[in-house]
Amino acid sequence: MVEPIFDYQFRLILIGDSTVGKSSLLKYFTDGKFAELSDPTVGVDFFARLIEVKDGTRIKLQLWDTAGQERFRSITKSYYRNSVGALLVYDITNRSSFEHIPLWMMEARRQIKPHWPVLALVGCKLDLVSSGRREVTQEEAQAFAEQNGLHHVETSAKTGANVEEAFHAVTQEVYSRIQTGEYKIEDGWDGIKTGFQRPGGLDFNLVEAEPAKSTCC
Repeated sequence: MVEPIFDYQFRLILIGDSTVGKSSLLKYFTDGKFAELSDPTVGVDFFARLIEVKDGTRIKLQLWDTAGQERFRSITKSYYRNSVGALLVYDITNRSSFEHIPLWMMEARRQIKPHWPVLALVGCKLDLVSSGRREVTQEEAQAFAEQNGLHHVETSAKTGANVEEAFHAVTQEVYSRIQTGEYKIEDGWDGIKTGFQRPGGLDFNLVEAEPAKSTCC
């Protein structure tokens, strides 16, 4: 029997204010590197990576990095519909970015269809806390997450702290909802797809990170 390259493909979108660290988070997750200098995202950037969930099922993640500026909002909204979940990203050292999370959350729940999306609350720039720059406490972020049914994690794209957990938590929850029947694969929706067969039975290795980028202006 021909083995699939991956078992499922999930499309996730990262949303949040500009400069909170979305692009750096994705760069570390897909490439294992920290971008010392990162230009603001213009429109939407695309990344991809293969991971495994707890039972060994292989998931290809399509990851969409969206611009946080208001002028790109009409572009980024078009990417919500074909997603199954979202990472709500804020900057631990920027309180206003956290205060805007409820708006991002409401937009995600309104735009992502046809299923109720899996959402996670992700704090970035944890490495700056030691220098006294924290403006959002872990306790208040965790309380907000619990009130709204979100997984919460604080991360650092510079040290790599908890970056894997942020993406694995969302992936595992989506997969769990497939197993329970809450999520179903539907024609015309790209949020969840089944895997593709390996051509000619060739043995491809699992690609741990395969960054790809596409910019919309």
